[in-house]
Order: sequence, then structure tokens, then C-alpha cells
Amino acid sequence: MALPRTLALDAMGGDHGPEVVVPGAALSLERHPALSFIFFGDEARIAPLLAERPALAAKSRVVHTLQVVSMHEKPSQALRRGKGSSMWLTLEAVKKGEADAAVSAGNTGALMAMAKLILRPMAGIERPAIAALWPTITAECIVLDVGANIGATARQLCDFTLMGAAMARALFHIERPTAGLLNVGVEEIKGAEEVKEANALLKAVELPLDYHGFIEGNEIGQGRVDVVVVEGFAGNIALKTAEGTARQIGQYLKDAMMRTTLSKIGAFLARGGFRVLKEKMDPRRVNGGTFLGLNGIAVKSHGGTDALGFASAVDLGYEMSVSGLLERLAADLEAFHHRLGKSATTPEAQSAPLGPQEAG
Repeated sequence: MALPRTLALDAMGGDHGPEVVVPGAALSLERHPALSFIFFGDEARIAPLLAERPALAAKSRVVHTLQVVSMHEKPSQALRRGKGSSMWLTLEAVKKGEADAAVSAGNTGALMAMAKLILRPMAGIERPAIAALWPTITAECIVLDVGANIGATARQLCDFTLMGAAMARALFHIERPTAGLLNVGVEEIKGAEEVKEANALLKAVELPLDYHGFIEGNEIGQGRVDVVVVEGFAGNIALKTAEGTARQIGQYLKDAMMRTTLSKIGAFLARGGFRVLKEKMDPRRVNGGTFLGLNGIAVKSHGGTDALGFASAVDLGYEMSVSGLLERLAADLEAFHHRLGKSATTPEAQSAPLGPQEAG
């Protein structure tokens, strides 16, 4: 039976505001009828869109505000001037327990800064991370961090690994996800010192996941592991490179199929296969990055997406909210930090099992 959940939506976020957010919520409601919504933003723009969708209107309420965080505003400026904005109120609804998750297509830096201030990092977390779903030839994997931080210490990379594994359990329903550190090679002598140190730490203590070791960039799309861990600078570049490559390949195929009469006939005969390919390569299908490591669920949608893409971000917020992710992640982090500390002084700690039963 589907669990009822309420999602807070920043109706003014992104390039298109309510004109994408409201129809996106309507699409997600069709897939998850147990959902209800709180829209934060300009009621004069939101109300007519809801009136066109009676089923959504019956499951929604609007909190009016004219204050909006612009897409180009610096995080520091957003923190100073953003209180009472649609973005701020969306996150505050989660903190107050009025909503189970927040979704915004707004300014990424401002959203992360506000989320850290309002929801606060979980105990022991130095830096939250943004985790994204990544299509692979087998299914999907999770990649983090994809832009919340520039650089990361070995300890933070270890925390990212546990965060990603918790998300994989929530979304993929795998009790022991596989995880790997993205590196310039699989040999242990290669890579930055922080990455090599994180590799050693992850091998030092038994984890609630299967640690694979190093993986290279070409292995992400192969689905070699369920969770790929990387610091935010390289992760963001990898994500945007993959998105651009997908569009480039799609354009190549379109141009090739339209080149001659014979190729057009071939494209017509193969249209079913091309439709499947288009769906698999569509970035809207996996739109939505989750802020992990906070005391609450916040999902960042791509600012330029359409209703279908925003619906994917809403779906993600719902799935995360019903998964029990926060409780399990808190337990895993506490146990890992405890065992990691003991491993430096007691040899037997390295072979002791790590799991949620030890947290507390």
C-alpha cells in the first residue's frame, strides 16, 4: 500500500517557475496518488494552473510569497535576503514537519546554503553532498558528489560512500550495494592522496556495503558499481560531460538517419528501437539531485527542465521520503565513525561487523 506523503515545492524556482512545477507535480501525482503538495510562491500564478488540474488542486495548498531567489544570486546574498522566499519556506516546511521532502529547481548554491542552515548537517557530517542518478547499460547507479563541494578529504569521501549506499538501498532495494571511488586508474598507487587515503580507510573497517575499490570513468556507464564516489569538482564535470555526450550522440543519429532516402526508410522501420534509445538517453528521466547528509530530504531539479523532468525530481523526493533513508544513514554513519576510531587502537575492531544494530 502506498504511503501518504506531503512534498513542499518551490513553485518559483528554475527557469520557468509554476508553469513547469505545477504540471510536473500533476504528472507525479498520477504515478503516486498518495502524494499531497504545498506550493510556495506567487498565488496569482499558481492558482490558475491548479484550477486547470482539479485532481492536483484537491491534493494541494498554496502558501503565498512574492519573494524569490534569483538563479544568478550568490549563496551569501541568498542567505542574507532569502528568508521568507519560496525556496526558504519550502525547506522550512520540512524542518517544521509540515512536509516530508522539499523539491526546488532554483539556484543550486543558494539551495545548498539554505538547506545546510535550515535542515542542518547530520551528526558527524562535515559536508553534505549532491547525489545524482546515472543511467548505465544494466540499470542506474548513484554518483556523488556532483557539485556541492570543491575537493574533499579522505574522511569526507568515506562519508559520501555511506551516504550513497544508503540512497542505493532506498531506491534500488539492495541491502548491500557495491561502491567504488572514481580515480585515474585502478592501481592503488595512482590518484590524489585524499583518494588513496580514503581507499585505505574504506578497506580498514567492514562496511554495510561491498566496497569495490577504484573504478575509472569509462566504468560508470557499464554499471560496474551501484555507487560511484568522487569529489564535487570532478563529479560535476563528469555529469555535464555525460549529458552533453548523450545529446551529441542523439544529434549524430538524427543527422545520419535523415541523410538519404534509404536511411530515412531504415529509420522508419527502426522507429521502435530508436524510441527506446531516446527514452534511455533522456536526462529528464533521471532528473533530480538529492542533498545527502542533512536532517531532512531536499531534492534539486535541473533549472531548465520541463514538466516531465520536474516530475522525475518529485518522484525522487517521494521515493526518498518513504524509504527510511535518514534513520538508516544516521545509524551507518555513527557506527562507521565509531569503528574507524577503534581501528586505530584495537586490531580486532578491523574485523568487527558494522551495521545499524551497533549504532546507539
